[in-house]
Amino acid sequence: MARASQPVLLASGGTGGHLFPALALADALQKRDHDVHLATDNRVRQFKGGIKDGNVHHVASDTIRSKSPIRLLKTGLTLMRGFISAWFLIGRIKPGIVVGFGGYPTLPTIWAAHMRGVPICLHEQNGVLGRANKALAKYAEALALSLPEVKFVDGEMLAKVTLTGNPVRPPVVAARETSYQTPQAGEPFKLLIFGGSQGARFFSDMVPAGIARMSPEERDKLQIVQQCRIEDCARVEEFYRDLGVKAEIAAFFNDLPIRIAQAHLVISRSGASTAAELAVIGRPALMVPLPHAIDNDQLANANALVAAGAGWLLPQSEIDPKRLAQEISTCMKNPVALSEAAEKARAVGRPDAAKNLADLVEKLLGKTEKN
Repeated sequence: MARASQPVLLASGGTGGHLFPALALADALQKRDHDVHLATDNRVRQFKGGIKDGNVHHVASDTIRSKSPIRLLKTGLTLMRGFISAWFLIGRIKPGIVVGFGGYPTLPTIWAAHMRGVPICLHEQNGVLGRANKALAKYAEALALSLPEVKFVDGEMLAKVTLTGNPVRPPVVAARETSYQTPQAGEPFKLLIFGGSQGARFFSDMVPAGIARMSPEERDKLQIVQQCRIEDCARVEEFYRDLGVKAEIAAFFNDLPIRIAQAHLVISRSGASTAAELAVIGRPALMVPLPHAIDNDQLANANALVAAGAGWLLPQSEIDPKRLAQEISTCMKNPVALSEAAEKARAVGRPDAAKNLADLVEKLLGKTEKN
C-alpha cells in the first residue's frame, strides 16, 4: 500500500486539455490523502482546481515553434532554466512519482524526474500520442491512455500501456446522472455551441449564419446557448435577436457540464477534454475538429466517437452556412437518431478514469516503496 505521505507531482501545461485531467487526478488522489503538487507554466494563475496555493509551482517552459536558430536558442535556454528549477523542486518536495500529461511545458519536469531517478507515469489524452509524450515514453514506467487505439503507440511502448480513460472533473461525472431527454414536437430544441475554454471565432461567424439559413419554423423551436470570445459576444447576441432566436451568449460558462447535460445537440471542437466530457455525459455532437492541429489529434478524437455512433464529423473546410443549416435541421427532424447517439456516447464514456489513473499511480508508488 502506498504511503499517503509520499507526495505526487503532476506536470501539466496550462491549456484545458492537459490541465483538466491533471486536476481531476489531483482531486482523486487528495481524497485518498495524498499530498499532490502541480508543476505547470505561467498560464495557470487563477484556475488550479482544489490544489492549495503552496503546492502549485510554475516552471519555465517554451514550445518549439520555429526552426530559426535564434528562436531555437531562446527556447533551449528557457527549457534549461525550467529544468534547473524543476530539478531543485523535485529535490525539495521529494515526490514518490511524477505524472506527466503531455505538452512541451512538461518537458523540464519530466527530464528532471528522470535524471533524479524518480518514477514517471505519462498520460495521453488524445487519439494521437503527443510529441512530448512520444519523446519521453522511453523514460516512463507506465503509459496511461484515454482511448483503446492511439496512433504512434507501438513497439516497446505497448508493454507499458494501461487503458484508464481521460479523467474528467467531478461536475462532469455528476452531470452523467442527468438522462438524455429526447426532443419532443412542440418543445424547444436545445442547441449548445462551444469551442473550448476560450471559445472559437469560427463558431461565432459560422453558426449564426447557418441558423439564418434555416426555416422560420425551425428557428422558432431553437433555444441556443453559445460560448463566444468576449469580443464577439455582443454582435452574436444582436444577430440572434434580429433573427428572433432565443439565445444565451457568454464568454465562459462556469456550469458547462450542466449545459451539456441539458442540450439536445452539441456543436463543438473535439479536443481531448471535450470528447471525454461528451462521452461521459452522453450527448450527441456535430464535431468540427480544429484544423491545422499538430498531428490532427482532434480529428482522431472525433473519429473515435463517430466510430462508436456517438456523433457526426464536420470538417471545417467542408462547412458553409447552407451545409450547417442542413446538418442541424436533419438532427432536429430525427430525434430517435439523436437519442441513439446519446446512448452510444454514454456507453463509451469512462466516468471512472480518474479512479483508474489514481489506482495506477498508487500501484507504481507501491513498487517504489519496495525498492
